Amino acid sequence: MKAVYFVVSLLALASPLVLAYDPSPLQDFCVALKDSKFAVFVNGKFCKDPKAVKAEDFFFSGLDKAGHTSNPNGSNVTAVDVNMLYGLNTLGISLARIDFAPNGLNPPHTHPRGTEILVVIEGSLLVGFATSNQDGNRLFTKVLNKGDVFVFPIGLIHFQQNVGYGNAIAFAGLSSQNAGVITIADSVFGSDTPISSQVLQKAFQVDQKIIDYLQKPFRG
Repeated sequence: MKAVYFVVSLLALASPLVLAYDPSPLQDFCVALKDSKFAVFVNGKFCKDPKAVKAEDFFFSGLDKAGHTSNPNGSNVTAVDVNMLYGLNTLGISLARIDFAPNGLNPPHTHPRGTEILVVIEGSLLVGFATSNQDGNRLFTKVLNKGDVFVFPIGLIHFQQNVGYGNAIAFAGLSSQNAGVITIADSVFGSDTPISSQVLQKAFQVDQKIIDYLQKPFRG
């Protein structure tokens, strides 16, 4: 019986530790260092002295202006994250404006550190996301019109495409001050050191000519 009481006591003492968890990282990686002389703050931002804070630290102007969509995708994302608006630091939220030319596409991408909620301001968008491998890579899609809202869960691949006749505008809120973005085509075919052609051929089950064709726009 004493042994049982001892185990229960240990579990009670450990329970606060079990319930604790690490804060979400706000960068791609953070390699540990023994020498603090070469270290930086984990989430990459120092805090300003509160006595020196001004209203301008919480202010950003310019989201009334359309972004340039004269690019191959026909879309433009204007992000307002902690790198643009320092007052967002530690608040766990950010914003983006997305402009679309007719048939413009915000290509398949993920936000590794944030869920996205999108609202259409003008036009019509086909939006969708695919679930993880464990869930069978199911695709959820919907055509959104002005005033409609759609949510993309954290980390899942998603996209938006203008299916209307004119330009389209959407605003997105993200549940991180720095949600990050990984555009799938850019990462796979445009990495700064090319991924092995053998890897890509096997992964996509195509020959080298197709891999070369897919990589060409990203290699200049």
